[in-house]
Amino acid sequence: MTFYKLQMAKEFAIGIYLFCFKVIFSIFKLFPLTDKTTFVTSFGDNCQYIADEMDKQNLAVQKVFLMKSSSHIQVKDDGKTIVLPFETKNIIAMIRSIYHLATSKVIIIDNYFGFLSTTTFKKTVTCVQVWHAAGAIKQFGSKDPSIKSRSAGARKRFLEVYQKFDYVTIGSEKMAEIFQESFQLPKSHILRTGIPRTDFFFNDESKKTSRRALLAMFPELEHKKIMLYAPTFRNDGLNTGEIALDLELLYKELQSENYALLLKLHPAVKAEHDLQHKFPGFVYPVHSDFHVNQLLISTDLLITDYSSIPFEFSYLEKPMIFFAYDLEKYEKERGFWEDYSSSMPGPVVSTNEELIKKIRNADYSIEKIEPFKQKWNQYSTGNSSEKLVDFLFHNSK
Repeated sequence: MTFYKLQMAKEFAIGIYLFCFKVIFSIFKLFPLTDKTTFVTSFGDNCQYIADEMDKQNLAVQKVFLMKSSSHIQVKDDGKTIVLPFETKNIIAMIRSIYHLATSKVIIIDNYFGFLSTTTFKKTVTCVQVWHAAGAIKQFGSKDPSIKSRSAGARKRFLEVYQKFDYVTIGSEKMAEIFQESFQLPKSHILRTGIPRTDFFFNDESKKTSRRALLAMFPELEHKKIMLYAPTFRNDGLNTGEIALDLELLYKELQSENYALLLKLHPAVKAEHDLQHKFPGFVYPVHSDFHVNQLLISTDLLITDYSSIPFEFSYLEKPMIFFAYDLEKYEKERGFWEDYSSSMPGPVVSTNEELIKKIRNADYSIEKIEPFKQKWNQYSTGNSSEKLVDFLFHNSK
């Protein structure tokens, strides 16, 4: 089947799904709104911090969580709080989910969700996008280069989704500019509360707890120099499980120098399961065991590429190296907001040999980290969750 036919088949399936969603939503929209907040989440961390702040303030608001399988929110379905899988294969849960979306006063989402293109909330409903990244390296939304290959109907649908965001939370003026371009939003839709999950970096007890949890699982790491490799997600690496790092070379060169390497790969990547045994005392896969922010606390050196992790790691003012082995290809396919090599707060390398050399020489361009932190975390100052909850539930918007 040709690419065009595949696209047509995909668009047809999406059209059927959205039509059914619209019909059911329209029926439930006849019901009155209730004092209820519904979270639609595929990541979870920002929503987790908002929900915890709501509990802290003891708000008399029912919480509903519509969760994709990738979401890692820690909540219990106890009657007062409702938790539902947000998957099309679960028909009953999907119908219940649509009911809550149609009858909630506040909707909080943390990603792009196509169903928004076909829903029209009542005028008194507030829909907030708490985007899953604190900053942006690669382009997304209407600026994503891959949009050009999509059908006119798909491009129209994307814009209809963006138009449903009453507010988008941001951590900096730079991110405000990016959201206005990516989602084609007016300035009035930008909410300068900061990024909820960054509150973690201002909570000493949470940081200590995270450190203890890692050492409880891997006690031998206490006196090692910990490197974290956390690359961005790539579709073409799903099934091959290939890791761009030459683990054998790194093991040979660095293991005797008291280094350890944490591997934080995307959950969908099917990498080898015996890496910890293959490279004993050096490689430690940490897939879903820890949220990445928890790992950052114990990390001495971050190795990444086009991920959004550096925006939060910059709080710790520790060194980073950017292993951009496919820079030209990635830039052509995804596009960057700024010149990649000059804007990253650390050296950019393309080979494993360069990487090892930078590690050994401690050549980290530390002086770039502070301005990078200030640029992207302007409004994320430790009380972002509180500011957002106050805005949504205590102010007249």
